[in-house]
Amino acid sequence: MKKIYCLIIDDEPTSQEVLNQFVSDIDFLEIKKVCNNAIEAEEIMNKEKIDLLFLDINMPLISGLSFYKSLKNPPLVIFTTAYSEYALEGFDLDATDYLLKPFSFERFHKSVLKAKNILNKDNSQIVLKSNKKLFLLKLDELLYIESLGDYITVHTEHQKLIVYKTMNSMMGILPTHKFIRIHKSVIINFNKIDFIEGNQVVIKKNKLPIGQKFKLELLNKIKGI
Repeated sequence: MKKIYCLIIDDEPTSQEVLNQFVSDIDFLEIKKVCNNAIEAEEIMNKEKIDLLFLDINMPLISGLSFYKSLKNPPLVIFTTAYSEYALEGFDLDATDYLLKPFSFERFHKSVLKAKNILNKDNSQIVLKSNKKLFLLKLDELLYIESLGDYITVHTEHQKLIVYKTMNSMMGILPTHKFIRIHKSVIINFNKIDFIEGNQVVIKKNKLPIGQKFKLELLNKIKGI
């Protein structure tokens, strides 16, 4: 069975102990590290492959919500907190689930199964909601995605959809071997690049900007690093 690599981020020793034990009781989960804050977690995520975060919301230095919003290519996340008022914002970030402390192993297991089903899903297509309709999109037909305020514009071979979703949450459901963020407001299908000229990627005659902080990642992907 394929392992799901986890990171626990929580500043409370008791919560760390509970999560550590619950994760250890599920054979397809493997803990990479237990972190006390987001700074520690960021260092680990730069070195290790992480599939799932167990992320506390109320933490010193940086809150769990702020940390997750800052991630360029976020893994799945299950938020954990003692405060129910954060649940709505957590789900707005496309969280896999939200666990209100103290939670039982049964409730934890249910959340983990959600994550497992998402990670094992068919990566050839996605479902997006636009204009009160659900669209089943083949990923091979998706060209690029642009930020549009609180929405995104999804450009495919045949249509353009306006979707209520964040760029971070979109990167969370797209396979990273096919899609890459080249600007804070642009995600592209790497296989659809026609050419790169200066600080622009051209796809089907559309010129898309390359942000400075994303340029090295794009060049490394092109070189196959």
